[in-house]
Amino acid sequence: MTFWQLIQRILDLQVLHLDRPTLNELQNLAELENRPKEVVAADLLAFALVQRGAAETKLRRWQELSPREREVTALVCLGYANRQIAARLSISLPTVKTHVRNILRKFGLSRRSDLRLVLAEWDFGAWDTEPH
Repeated sequence: MTFWQLIQRILDLQVLHLDRPTLNELQNLAELENRPKEVVAADLLAFALVQRGAAETKLRRWQELSPREREVTALVCLGYANRQIAARLSISLPTVKTHVRNILRKFGLSRRSDLRLVLAEWDFGAWDTEPH
């Protein structure tokens, strides 16, 4: 029994319907990798589920931030230094540092560069021009 068949049996998925273009892409990828298409499909599904879980975790952590922490997070991700954030938000430098420390803790990170990496695919461009 292939991994894909095992997943179908566990999840009680009798049929997974794919449109023709997706099925063709799956077949092409399987041929390129010289693997059965069922195995490629199982790997893609597993990868997608992991990615979705990671995205949901990021969103949940974002939602746990206060509005001010969200502003600070956006500005950190846009490359602003603490002094620039303080000036932009009209708050003290120690307050910015406290917000950054709390944000990193909530995301389970130790450096602001890690925060930028974790949220690299998020677009914070609007935060650079508009108050939120």
